[in-house]
Order: sequence, then C-alpha cells, then structure tokens
Amino acid sequence: EGTDMFSHVTIGTNDFERAAAFYDAVLAILDHGRFVSGDGYAGYGGPKGNQFWLLSPFDKAPASPGNGCHVAFLAPNRATVRAFYAAALANGGSDEGPPGLRAHYHPNYYGAYVRDPDGNKIQAVCHRRDD
Repeated sequence: EGTDMFSHVTIGTNDFERAAAFYDAVLAILDHGRFVSGDGYAGYGGPKGNQFWLLSPFDKAPASPGNGCHVAFLAPNRATVRAFYAAALANGGSDEGPPGLRAHYHPNYYGAYVRDPDGNKIQAVCHRRDD
C-alpha cells in the first residue's frame, strides 16, 4: 500500500507577474486557484494537500527549464484537457503537443503539452474514457 509521494512541485520564473498571470488562467481551468502569494512567489492548490509553487529563484540566478522534465496536472475529462490547452495558448504559452490520445501510454491516455512563458513544459492529462 503506497503513501503520498509528493508534497509540492516548484518551478522558477524570470518574470513573476507574467508567469503568475499565465498560471492563474491555466490552473483555474483545473480548479486550482492561488491560495497564497507574496513578493515573487505564489502557491496553487491549497494549504493542505498537493501544491504547485511558482517563484523567482532564491539564489537570484536566472530560472531555466529542465530538459526532459515536465509537470502533469490531472484533468477530470477530455474537455478540460482541451480547455487547459486553449487557455495556455491564449495566455502566452506555446504548443508542445496538442490535445489527443497517446495510446502508447495506455488506451485512455488523453493529454496536451504546452510550454509556459518561461519555457517550462507542463501538461494536462485525463486517464479516463471520454464520457
């Protein structure tokens, strides 16, 4: 029997206001609002449970996306994956793989990949059959 593996995921940004506007719009589609924010940081999700953090790097060095690294957000259905993708592109994100089935993962794997304004790769995925 497993336990929760993650407490939170954090990504860096070089333009906090631009990135926060992007994540406010994109994560709202998935019903993950900002629960805390301050000078150069924002937390999404809730004070308890899974969290996603956006921040300017503590060491003051430029933020850079990791190659081969991405964050996948669960979506309740395929329509939400499509809405996530549209919101990302409308708010400064770029396409990294449009919404669709990726049956090589499993028959119901429906996802969309985007890059945020800083170049971080994120995804929305639904593992359920379309209702």
